Amino acid sequence: MEKIQRKATKMIPELCNLSYDRCFQHVDLISVEQRRLQGQLIETLKYFNGLDNVTLEALFERDGNVRTRNNDQKLLLRNYKTSQAMNFFPIKIAATWNQLPENIVSAGTVNTFENRLEKYWITNPLVL
Repeated sequence: MEKIQRKATKMIPELCNLSYDRCFQHVDLISVEQRRLQGQLIETLKYFNGLDNVTLEALFERDGNVRTRNNDQKLLLRNYKTSQAMNFFPIKIAATWNQLPENIVSAGTVNTFENRLEKYWITNPLVL
């Protein structure tokens, strides 16, 4: 999919000399990695809000620390020794979720969450 996006942006005459990242910014697209992360964050929101058939406790463990910085819906981060464990969805998404501000993670609907997340990423570019 990313190869197709690269080729498509190079077909636009004004963008053919720009870097891949600059092309995406110019046409308001997000990369495949960012789109994947956005989908994972949306699924996490669904678990928190009970919008999915899977319970939150089945995948995540909440952080019981009352003093939190960005939001009060933090997920517990665990250390794992294998690289395979780091690719497991709940482990991979927890650090990113914990860094999001309260107004994003407390969104009541998926659309509100998406809109707030996109605005947040404009002012705080995502580093993958």
